[in-house]
Amino acid sequence: MRWQGRRESENVEDRRGMSTGGQVAMGGGILGVIILVLQLFMNNGDTSNLQMPDLQQTTPSAGSTLSPEEEAEDNARASFVKVVLADTEEVWTKLFARSGAQYQAPVLVLFRDAVESACGRASSSSGPFYCPADNKLYIDLSFYQELQTRFRAPGDFAMAYVVAHEVGHHIQNLMGTSEKVQRMRGRVSQEEYNQYSVRLELQADFYAGVWAHHAQQITTADGRSIIEADDIDEALRAANAIGDDRLQKEAQGYSVPETFTHGTSAQRMFWFKKGFLTGDIKQGDTFNASTLE
Repeated sequence: MRWQGRRESENVEDRRGMSTGGQVAMGGGILGVIILVLQLFMNNGDTSNLQMPDLQQTTPSAGSTLSPEEEAEDNARASFVKVVLADTEEVWTKLFARSGAQYQAPVLVLFRDAVESACGRASSSSGPFYCPADNKLYIDLSFYQELQTRFRAPGDFAMAYVVAHEVGHHIQNLMGTSEKVQRMRGRVSQEEYNQYSVRLELQADFYAGVWAHHAQQITTADGRSIIEADDIDEALRAANAIGDDRLQKEAQGYSVPETFTHGTSAQRMFWFKKGFLTGDIKQGDTFNASTLE
């Protein structure tokens, strides 16, 4: 992705140097993270509105004390995600305007190790997440490296996909979709609610693809598209790496489809690609789709 020297979003809270007032115990190995996902989506409580984790992380972040080299890398990653956020603002502002609506951009919160949100407290091990209660995206930038190492999904556009997916949850929040799904809690069985959760996540993947489609029209100062030849493949590799089936098989040797909350690798790739190929937000009704792949 061609991002260097381009506009960075100002809708950012940088909390990387702030103390969280203690350790946060969340996760504990990938199986523990998967169990955490199920608890967050199926149990009531302060964290019931927390859209997390979309990309499960299995190791702790590097810590609050970084070497000069690590600090420089972290700052470069911060600049990158700020540029991506600015690009989502540009695309979604135009798409909302087409329907006569005004886009309300979310705020991106950068943190290290742990963070307080309106949805509760979270650690970096939970991965990037969106909190609809405060309209904010939360990202520990150590996850950028985790994508390349743990998930074997290298490339800057893999991280751009992560940001765009979380913005997709913001779009759902603005449209009232997230609230409708939350209202199903307690009215249907846990297995049925998991199916609604899967469709919610796949729609966020679709919205990420819609953003990538329209981002092709954004150009650099010399007139080149910001999207490069391998970018979409990088996003698809990331989507493939974090499907529920793949994560569960890696964690315990087998998958349990009725516990899926985010969708299979094939489903996540399908809906991102559909969004990218069509660029039409109206084609992302995952809730009424007869098939998800």
